Amino acid sequence: MALIAASIRRERERVGLSMAELARRAGIAKSTLSQLEAGAGNPSVETLWALGVALDVPFSRLVDPPRPVVRVIRAGEGPVTHSERADYAATLLASCPPNARRDIFRIEAQPGETRASDPHMPGTVEHLLLGAGRALAGPTEAPVELLPGDYVSYPGDAPHVFRALEPGTLAVIVMEHI
Repeated sequence: MALIAASIRRERERVGLSMAELARRAGIAKSTLSQLEAGAGNPSVETLWALGVALDVPFSRLVDPPRPVVRVIRAGEGPVTHSERADYAATLLASCPPNARRDIFRIEAQPGETRASDPHMPGTVEHLLLGAGRALAGPTEAPVELLPGDYVSYPGDAPHVFRALEPGTLAVIVMEHI
């Protein structure tokens, strides 16, 4: 129940609704919503569906545990789809959530100073795929060492770093703004 309570509160705050407004849109009593957000209620499937519709999120977003904040996919890992006609394989690294905007950057870096980034606007997530070389990237307090083909995602709205560990380091960074 704590997971559902946190999910309802997180999604309500994400869209900027008051408890009263969300309760009205979902057709439930404000006191019921208050109990649910406090972890004291036991919502029916119908109540969760109504909240999902009012929040414009899938039912699963209210009952699934949240994704890890930092996600690493090593080269050779992840869901792969192969072509029937060519020597081609596509690995899904991240799908775009609704109402998101993405900016894509190619990074060329050499060993030396760490590139420290201040937090970007709230809700920003960075996706980084290392193409060549070796790098240290991610949250300032816990960067991850990456090899060619490795992928990492991390909050871009918190301090983060990128440091080339080998000459000729190349990467692609996708900044997702929600």
